[in-house]
Amino acid sequence: MNITLRQMDATSLHQVDRFQRNSTVNSKLMLHLQDNKISYSIIPVEPYEKILKMDPQDYTTFIDNPKRVIFFADVDGKPVGQVKLVPWWNKFAYIEELTVDTPFRGKGIGHALLTRAIEWAKEQGFPGVTLETQDNNVRACLLYERSGFVLSGFDLNAYRNFPEACDEIALYWYLNF
Repeated sequence: MNITLRQMDATSLHQVDRFQRNSTVNSKLMLHLQDNKISYSIIPVEPYEKILKMDPQDYTTFIDNPKRVIFFADVDGKPVGQVKLVPWWNKFAYIEELTVDTPFRGKGIGHALLTRAIEWAKEQGFPGVTLETQDNNVRACLLYERSGFVLSGFDLNAYRNFPEACDEIALYWYLNF
């Protein structure tokens, strides 16, 4: 399988957020805090389907913007994933979203997109990259850790107002350059 990465431009604007995001959750991270260091173990949970929806956004602000970018991953000329980066309040590059079309997960596409996102953040002079995910997105957490990110914080209440996700814990990962 040949993975090609490309930056979104005006001609590919219509391809943003066109990916199937559903996943089966069968485990989650159990957090441990000791000596101001967060660690975790992975515990099984009763399997369920997690459905992710995207709110529409105006992505024209990403076109020709040196501080905001969307990269696509293509397989056989078809977009199968994307990563969006924006500047964050703490001067880090923030991965607003990393997604791979459900049938293409586990094939190295997420890793390729994440690697390109890190390269871009370095090229733009950011001091590092940060992102947020949930305790039930174990595959993503393992990818971030393998890529050098450190679990640096969590929020027990971030999803309280969303009935479908009210028991999820927001996890904050950092990669410092």
